[in-house]
Amino acid sequence: MELIKVIVLGVVISFVAVLLKQIKPEYAIICVVVGSVILLGYILSSLTGVFDFFLNVVNKTGVNESLFYVILKIIGVGYLIEFSAGVCIDSGNTSIADKITLAGKIIILLIGFPVITNLFNMILDMV
Repeated sequence: MELIKVIVLGVVISFVAVLLKQIKPEYAIICVVVGSVILLGYILSSLTGVFDFFLNVVNKTGVNESLFYVILKIIGVGYLIEFSAGVCIDSGNTSIADKITLAGKIIILLIGFPVITNLFNMILDMV
């Protein structure tokens, strides 16, 4: 049922954007951005149960909770970068989208560095 709501909302947003592009092209990109944010918010609100489940698994296994939050940040940055780059591509700014994607990859590397360090320390402790 959730999938049908997302599909219908996406089709309606696309239809309105196409209509606006013919009447007022400058409003079409605003429609796409606002509609995408609404879709993103709707999807994220349905993920709270998944986050609770993984947090419960982290607590039961004894894995460092900060590592879990780092992984969530990496996933969040990845999705936000993909969203932002998609908006730029839709508005015809492919070169800006490429720069955003590059910046996102660098940010993910920087955020993930503690996880990599922790992994190497665990390996060294085993040896």
